[in-house]
Amino acid sequence: MSLLEPVLSSSAPNPIGPYSQAVKANGFLFCSGQIALDPVSGNLKNANIQEETTQVIENLTAVLNAAGLSFANVVKTTIFLTDFSDFAKVNQVYESLIGSARPARSTVEVSRLPKEAHIEIECIAALG
Repeated sequence: MSLLEPVLSSSAPNPIGPYSQAVKANGFLFCSGQIALDPVSGNLKNANIQEETTQVIENLTAVLNAAGLSFANVVKTTIFLTDFSDFAKVNQVYESLIGSARPARSTVEVSRLPKEAHIEIECIAALG
């Protein structure tokens, strides 16, 4: 019997590689990084960084919901940006969408993300 339980949400994009959207392990949910792929069309929603951030958080929310969780359960997020000058705009969208949750967070600038996305967010949530 495996101690790891994969989580899959049909409301979030299918993984684009050999990984799970999330995995339950040892009382936590480890969510893979999400980019702004529309789960229906498969297209990247990136008219601007605000739209992209919104879709990323919607995708993460769908994965959390598939595990019976919400952002209230999230203990840590990591945000990857290809341009740190987008930080303030991302922060505004992030705060408006996650509500009163205030998980620990790291934000780093990276040179490139899958599908030429400008933002990716991953998170860890506590089960229960």
